[in-house]
Amino acid sequence: MDSPAQTISHLLESYLEYGRFELSYSRQTLNKYRDSLRAFVREIGDKEVHKIQARDILRLKKQMMRRGLSASRIAGIIYGLRSFLEYCRNFLKIPVVNADEIKPPKRFRRQVIFLTLDEVKRFIETIDLAVWSEFRLRVLVEVLLGTGMRISEALSLNRQDIDWERKEAKIIGKGNKQRRVFFTDRSLYWIQRYLKLRQDSHEAIFITRYPFHRLKREDVWRFFDRHRRMARIEKKLTPHILRHTVATNLMFSGCPLAHIKEILGHARIDTTFRYYLGVDQEKAKEAHQHYLNLLN
Repeated sequence: MDSPAQTISHLLESYLEYGRFELSYSRQTLNKYRDSLRAFVREIGDKEVHKIQARDILRLKKQMMRRGLSASRIAGIIYGLRSFLEYCRNFLKIPVVNADEIKPPKRFRRQVIFLTLDEVKRFIETIDLAVWSEFRLRVLVEVLLGTGMRISEALSLNRQDIDWERKEAKIIGKGNKQRRVFFTDRSLYWIQRYLKLRQDSHEAIFITRYPFHRLKREDVWRFFDRHRRMARIEKKLTPHILRHTVATNLMFSGCPLAHIKEILGHARIDTTFRYYLGVDQEKAKEAHQHYLNLLN
């Protein structure tokens, strides 16, 4: 009789522990993979892992596509399942279906959303500096726009991380890898103003108030959506959109993509290419008219 300890649910927490300490997955990645495996259990059942077959994955894709789930969402679940099966095969030595045979659906490249300089100005002008939580939001926005950091990286920032003279900090970025981030004078100015108002000794730059805790991602979203509506910005507005805004502004200013890669902390330059080459179709049209007309 098969051991119930080899079902997905029974192995889930040990897999997440392995992902955290052996593979150095971030908390965000672990949460995504937990959600992915639970979604598989809901759709297909809590199968013993050696009984999972390629046709189960095909059935999973079929059911989710029929319900209208996006290719991105389905792909995320497939990647989580693949990582879990690799753990079962390579670490637990359980004979499971080859993870390489599990193909995520093809994801079409989405157009990169970013704010224009006018939209950034309107967004910032809606922030009331007389309110402490709003002042903190302004500082966070200035840091995101002045560094290009991911929101998780900005919220992990500590006071002692910042080298004020060199205008940089060493942080733990995506994939639990250490990298350097660079600050503008303006972003450092806002951090200094903010820290002078603080009357606590908490190590984190961004904290909640009474009791003092490090600010979390979920604490931030509502502020962005509220001020997006106040600024009458029709586009989606999140901390990651500000990261796109930094990247596109650098690119439009002529910054080489290799430098943008380092500023954003991309592990591979093809990631930078994939996101930001051809991001502005109007500028591409202008270039087409200018350069190809030279041939006439």
